[in-house]
Amino acid sequence: MALRHAVLAALLDEELSGYQLAKAFDLGVANFWHAQPQQLYAELTRLEKDGLIAGREVVQEARPNKRLFHVTAAGLAELEGFTAASAKPSFVRDDLLVKVQAADHVDTDALIAQLSERAAFAQAKVELFGTLLHTMRAGRTEEEFLRHGDRIGPYLTCLRGLAFEEGNREWCERTIAVLRERR
Repeated sequence: MALRHAVLAALLDEELSGYQLAKAFDLGVANFWHAQPQQLYAELTRLEKDGLIAGREVVQEARPNKRLFHVTAAGLAELEGFTAASAKPSFVRDDLLVKVQAADHVDTDALIAQLSERAAFAQAKVELFGTLLHTMRAGRTEEEFLRHGDRIGPYLTCLRGLAFEEGNREWCERTIAVLRERR
């Protein structure tokens, strides 16, 4: 997947400025695609040049003017082609896993500290995803929302992010317990 597809998908619901897009990436898209704000701005420029998005200038009185972007018909066609293509399996590349692989030969106190830090980060993300899911449901049960919600794609990706972070937290906690027990 290219960053372009993640940006196009993020722009499906509404017009966003570059700043708003970066915030949207931080809240929702980051659970499956990470990008720095400067990467997003560069990608917006490329997408507009390629005709996959269109931007319009919004004049603001107390602030500098901003550009809002939306997906064009060509952008929707690009996403259609992307979603029709086979998805490659993802692979984990994680420095912490390499460190745990070496657990029998390194200082486990330092490793436990890093695992604790990762578990806390995962827990914070679990709470964030829980809040986002609750907000998206807008008072409906999950079953009601999944059957009748206007747009379930962001909800489903948020569910995946939640499961991923819950798995991270549980693995870290179990690994910490094993390492402590083996001391």
